Amino acid sequence: MLVLTRKSNQSIMIGDDIEVSVLAIMGEKVRIGIQAPRDVPVFRREVYVEIQEEEGGEARRDARQDVDAALRGLGEQGQ
Repeated sequence: MLVLTRKSNQSIMIGDDIEVSVLAIMGEKVRIGIQAPRDVPVFRREVYVEIQEEEGGEARRDARQDVDAALRGLGEQGQ
């Protein structure tokens, strides 16, 4: 996992098309903004897991593995 430190109003780039910005820091909460192409789905992890559980079965396992592999790949790109 790539770990970065950012301050308010700073951002990181994921590839050429995705920007993650720190909008505000309020105590233990961080407000982030994600700018990505419309064809890239962006979910909070708990929402994503819930969606996958509703779809169920083998598709859920495959999708979860795909997301985990993609997240690992994004971490490797930033190193």
